[in-house]
Amino acid sequence: MKSYILAIDQGTTSSRAMLFDCLGNVVDSEQQEFPQYYPDNGWVEHTPEEIIASVLSTCRKLLAKQHIQAGQIKSLGITNQRETTIVWDKTTHKPIYNAIVWQDRRTSSYCQQLVEQGWAETIQQKTGLVIDPYFSATKLKWLLDNVDGARAKAEAGQLAFGTVDSFILWQLTQGKSHYTDATNASRTMLFNIHQQAWDQELLELFDIPASMLPQVLDSAADFGCTSEQHFGFDIPIQGIAGDQQAALFGQACFETGSVKSTYGTGCFVMVNTGDKALKSNNKLLSTVAYRINGQVTYALEGSIFVAGAVIQWLRDGLELISKASDSERLAMEANQDHGLTLIPAFTGLGAPYWDADARGAILGITRDTGIKEIVNAALQSVCFQTKDLLMAMEKDGIDIKSLKVDGGMTNNQWLLQYLANCLQVEVTQPVSAETTALGVAFLAGLQAGVFQSLSHIQSLWQAKAAFSPQISQADANKRYHSWLDAVERIRTEQT
Repeated sequence: MKSYILAIDQGTTSSRAMLFDCLGNVVDSEQQEFPQYYPDNGWVEHTPEEIIASVLSTCRKLLAKQHIQAGQIKSLGITNQRETTIVWDKTTHKPIYNAIVWQDRRTSSYCQQLVEQGWAETIQQKTGLVIDPYFSATKLKWLLDNVDGARAKAEAGQLAFGTVDSFILWQLTQGKSHYTDATNASRTMLFNIHQQAWDQELLELFDIPASMLPQVLDSAADFGCTSEQHFGFDIPIQGIAGDQQAALFGQACFETGSVKSTYGTGCFVMVNTGDKALKSNNKLLSTVAYRINGQVTYALEGSIFVAGAVIQWLRDGLELISKASDSERLAMEANQDHGLTLIPAFTGLGAPYWDADARGAILGITRDTGIKEIVNAALQSVCFQTKDLLMAMEKDGIDIKSLKVDGGMTNNQWLLQYLANCLQVEVTQPVSAETTALGVAFLAGLQAGVFQSLSHIQSLWQAKAAFSPQISQADANKRYHSWLDAVERIRTEQT
């Protein structure tokens, strides 16, 4: 019988189960979207029960479709939307409230208080992060302070906290495993990335009982086995990583200075910085790229809140397009000199601005502006935001000559060419756009012995296409400066 690796890719808008062979090739996949909830301005929630239901459903469908039998799945990996925060009862396994999503901004005022109290330097030094509602700590504090009885139960040791990976792991193992990996832990604003441990000072600052926290393991480790009731047989769970770190791993960015950009709901640019956690002077994040055999590899990351989500908004919110793939054709057909700038700051601006109060705008509308131009400007906004991040990385001393890209949006060839033009670097597209799932499959397979080493994994990575700049540096700068001017205008207006 053939052997496979199963990857669970639990994203912001959908869950996907992917089956890989022992060479890292995609065999098959199943995907299922689930609802987003917006109970108040700037609030974003998921129902944890709908998350786990979508995970189980996609896995079961995939295993049934491929007629998978016991023993064929050598290992299972979990990759997940990061920072999203869930608290559940250790006895009933039931969440006490909805999952508060990474995009959620309800703790903005509290974060501002922390900055005013002088905590920014301490938190950056310990965690590599900036103070922002994006991360888990303030969300967790909000839950304990606002859900009836939560704090008392937490202090009595009755509640468990986890990012989405921990919640899925708990449910798959029927409460036997309460773990996370170092990459997800590094996104909570509670984890000291230098000591590789939960930080007692920060737990006291946020008033969070240590008994709630999962144990932190390597990204390739033995996390337990799935309960037989889920799939009819046990599957060892041996890889966990946050989605962006998994994508870095899936792109085989193992060398210091190698960089990737993932385009999903948001956009995340990450550069491998080796065994050194660089302190950014330009509001980028120092984070754990992966931890294997106790050895930590660090990364510098810039995060954009809205990338693919702007296309989803055009489709579902404005109903300008019927499906996401329409955006490529419309962008090509648009007047390329439309002069339009769309800033998709639906939940604030991420790096390098970290402006939680900024809101979106479309500037430069004329009588000639139509649907095609709006779609074109929406795609351009993703490229300009990526440029913001690369400019910040260059200011931190990193020289970027090329960029590996992945994620659902990279199926859009117009976007990739515009990205190369905007950045003035070569943009490389891999054979598999779903490198997030591939990365955690590599981690799980590494622990299971399917893959022998990082060099073995690197030999399996394949490029599909490369895009070189087709406009001059001067033209690229002119267009980018128009973006910067528009961003400055909306930030000035909202103050």
